[in-house]
Amino acid sequence: MRNQIVNVAVLLVLMGVSTGAEPSTPAPADDPAMLALASRSGCLTCHSVKSRPPADQTTTPIGPAWQDVAVKYKGQHDAAQKLLATVMNGSNPYASHWSGKVSGLAMPPNQVAISSHDAQQLVVWILSLD
Repeated sequence: MRNQIVNVAVLLVLMGVSTGAEPSTPAPADDPAMLALASRSGCLTCHSVKSRPPADQTTTPIGPAWQDVAVKYKGQHDAAQKLLATVMNGSNPYASHWSGKVSGLAMPPNQVAISSHDAQQLVVWILSLD
């Protein structure tokens, strides 16, 4: 886990993101490389990139939109580490902070679906969404 935290911090610096997970400039939500990575890894099965107003939702999404995730974690100094841990290890269904907003109870562990390196890239991108 310590190596993952160090790797995330190095990746954040290289990508121009502060350790507070606040980007110097917002990332484009339609970044082709990140969308391809998310698609290959199965992330888009449950998540969308952009938030939709409740009036535009015909069903409750399975997982939160990544723009909503970025808003939730904005300004938290350990946001990248927390989100990376959730992506790789899953979340606790009894401690969901998205309860009532999504239909999924918990995020499953994704260690078999995405490498730690790819997950770090995706997390940095998600946290930089405006």
